[in-house]
Order: sequence, then structure tokens, then C-alpha cells
Amino acid sequence: MANIILESEITCPNCGHKKIEAMPTDACQFFYECENCKQVLKPINGDCCVFCSYGTLPCPPIQQNPKSCCT
Repeated sequence: MANIILESEITCPNCGHKKIEAMPTDACQFFYECENCKQVLKPINGDCCVFCSYGTLPCPPIQQNPKSCCT
């Protein structure tokens, strides 16, 4: 089994601000507020969370099994 990475760098699509954040392992993160422009990010259609949409790495459940979905 591959190692699961628990941090991902989120890039705001509105202003380009980047920040490394810890990803939750027990729930999806549906909302994320950019600390620079204050825009609230939501997952892109088809993604389960903001890390899968805007992060450098997908969330831990998807890292573990790409066919799974956060529940």
C-alpha cells in the first residue's frame, strides 16, 4: 500500500494565492476560504472536495483508492 500524504498545497483560482494545508482523513472538506481574497472555494463538479479540485494532491481516500469517493 502506498504512503498517504496528508498535506496539499491549495491554489485559489480567483487570486492565485497558495497555501499548504493539512487534509482531513475522516471527512471531505467541501468549503475552503482563501486567506488572501476571502473567496469561498467549493469542489468542481465531479470532485469530492476542495483538495481534489484545487490541491496539488487529492484527498487521502482518493490517494488510497482512486475509484473511491469520500463519504
